[in-house]
Amino acid sequence: MKRGDRPVACLAALTRWSSVPADALLAAVIFLATLGPGQVLAQDEPGPMLLQVALVTPLAWRRRAPLTAFSAIAAAAAIQWVADVQLPADAALLVALCTVGSRCTWRQTLAAGLTLEAGVLLAAARWAPPGQFPFTAAALTAMTVAALTTGLWMRSRRAYVTSLEHDREQRARLAVAEERARMTRDLHDIVTHNLSVMVALADSAAYIRHRAPDRAAAAVEQIADTGRQALADMRRALGAGEHGQHGESGEPLHPAPGIAELGPLAERMRAAGLPTRLEVAGDPAAISAAAQLTVYRLAQEALTNTLRHAPGAAAEVRVHLTPRCAAVEVTDDGHAGRAPADAPGRGLSGMRERVAAYDGTLHAGPRRGGGWRVAARLDLGADLAGKGSV
Repeated sequence: MKRGDRPVACLAALTRWSSVPADALLAAVIFLATLGPGQVLAQDEPGPMLLQVALVTPLAWRRRAPLTAFSAIAAAAAIQWVADVQLPADAALLVALCTVGSRCTWRQTLAAGLTLEAGVLLAAARWAPPGQFPFTAAALTAMTVAALTTGLWMRSRRAYVTSLEHDREQRARLAVAEERARMTRDLHDIVTHNLSVMVALADSAAYIRHRAPDRAAAAVEQIADTGRQALADMRRALGAGEHGQHGESGEPLHPAPGIAELGPLAERMRAAGLPTRLEVAGDPAAISAAAQLTVYRLAQEALTNTLRHAPGAAAEVRVHLTPRCAAVEVTDDGHAGRAPADAPGRGLSGMRERVAAYDGTLHAGPRRGGGWRVAARLDLGADLAGKGSV
């Protein structure tokens, strides 16, 4: 067994064993409830009491071994029929059949149903009042069908819920792969840009090294700074991808967008019907290309959500930049219904993962008086540290 499979196996075993106490309690309740009529206690011999115990005890393992439990109860019922002893604990057969229907295969369920129906006919033939065999057999058969139908419905319901869980997990895996592909494209854009700058600087330094040694030395120093920044951006992008994010796909390769592209983004939103106001405070050059990309993606996702969910609204984007912090806030005045901030969705999940890559915070929710607000704060201290070492 693989190391990663051990916790799953242990959890499955714990789940199986945890059902035994609950089923044992059910068996005890049925045992005590069926003592009421007095048929068992009124007997002088211990046989009826032992049969009563034999009929209800296997219910303690009805979910852990449903077919075995049903077979044990059916065997006790057969002994009861041979001994010509009527016991109200025969109701345990219905509970066991319901469990078989909900947890066993169709063949096993059919075999258990036919076995119980045969027992129903034998019991009606022996214990039905004179002239009441058809009515007794019909009543007992109806209870058998009801128990079997309930079990089959429970199995169908469980299969439906399982399929929903599998579908949700599949969608989550696809979303993770989708966002990782997009993050890979972002990483490609950033690294390609930095490498292009480094190559250009290197060519320039080689060209002017004899005529202007000072300028060549400055170019070499800038090459080193650019390389350090590229390594820091790559480490951050790869670390963010390991968390598994959610986002869109199908975007063409292009230079990574940054703060400068927020203006064109606002223009595109205006052209799409979303009046957008943009306010940028601070120097974009003070933060890295990766941080600028994150700010751009956060604003893009928030404006896209407003465009989708709040038609007719107006939006405002405020960005505040410092060497150690980048804050972005997107608000709108829409009144349309929106998904809660903790709802499972690709947009908000992807935003949280992007912010988490910078040890930042993200708040998304309705505004007082109407509208929606998304506010994120990125800690850029790691960028400064990354410039100091390779």
